[in-house]
Amino acid sequence: MKTFDLYIIRKFLGTFFFTLILLIFIVVIFDISERIDDFLRTKPPLMAIIVDYYFNFIPYFINLFSYLLTFIAVIFFTSKMASDSEIIAILASGVSFRRMLFPYILSALILASLSFVLANFIIPYTNQGMFAFEKKYIKDPKEFNDMNIHRQISPGTFIYLENFNARSKSGWKFTIEKFVNRELVYKMKAERLDWDSIRKRWIISTYYTRNLDGLKENIRKGVKLDTVLPLVPADFTEDIEEVKIMNYFVLRDHIRKKELRGDPDVMKYKVKGYTRVSDPIATIILTLIGVAVSSRKVRGGIGYHLGLGLSLTFLYILFMQISTVFATFGNLPPLIAVWIPNIIFGIIALILLRLAPK
Repeated sequence: MKTFDLYIIRKFLGTFFFTLILLIFIVVIFDISERIDDFLRTKPPLMAIIVDYYFNFIPYFINLFSYLLTFIAVIFFTSKMASDSEIIAILASGVSFRRMLFPYILSALILASLSFVLANFIIPYTNQGMFAFEKKYIKDPKEFNDMNIHRQISPGTFIYLENFNARSKSGWKFTIEKFVNRELVYKMKAERLDWDSIRKRWIISTYYTRNLDGLKENIRKGVKLDTVLPLVPADFTEDIEEVKIMNYFVLRDHIRKKELRGDPDVMKYKVKGYTRVSDPIATIILTLIGVAVSSRKVRGGIGYHLGLGLSLTFLYILFMQISTVFATFGNLPPLIAVWIPNIIFGIIALILLRLAPK
């Protein structure tokens, strides 16, 4: 590494973390002003607010805006270098533009790696403390999905519940069907399904079963039946924030489980899972765009570069929101939807790098 490499790395990381610290203070102040009524109403201990909530809130915020802050940091200090003719001096000394990109890419890789570790391993842990605080002192984030529930609980085995009450852990109009080679071989219908929390099993009331073997059919009726199903009451409810407390491996297993059961909300989980990988890559792509845009010395100076950089940033966010909506509510595969913004802006980065002053 040469002297200018260390110089650019210090500028890059220094500007990033300085901007990050300023924004953390601003966001925390705004969050306090928004939640002050809840704090006064529930009166949580001061240490709980600081340690359990805000210490756990900060990593989530850092990762949420890391790639955008990286882009702004690159635009800011590179345009300052360009206005001070430092980039001209580096290129005039015999350093190629491609070689000058090395410290930028190295710094972006450091930040991208940090973002990946935060999103997949650290933040799921800190979010547990933050959500526990919110549930105790602010609100319960659970949302119930309790009408007309369809699930695949194992290959070829499907259940249906007309209604499920998460508080009483009871369901009504229960049906289970088993298929072999697309042919129905077993069916049970029951009026009620209750969870026995002591024995960890289900109690089925007022039921009848049908066993089919070719043309033979065996029907059985009963008043009460204890049975074990590969389900627990939590499987009938959905925590809208639960994905945020799952690390990389837990989320992958959860997605496989939802795919097996045929849950319609599996697309949301897939989008979240792919985003945890695509966002760190976006850090590198936006870094290259930032260098290409701000390395040229112009009359507008930093203001022109910041304006152009922010426009590209908002355009990236727009592409991301549109593509994820199509993945969640349309037919666009989640993997393609999440990576479309990176692919498009990766091409833009290559074009801008070719047009950048050499």
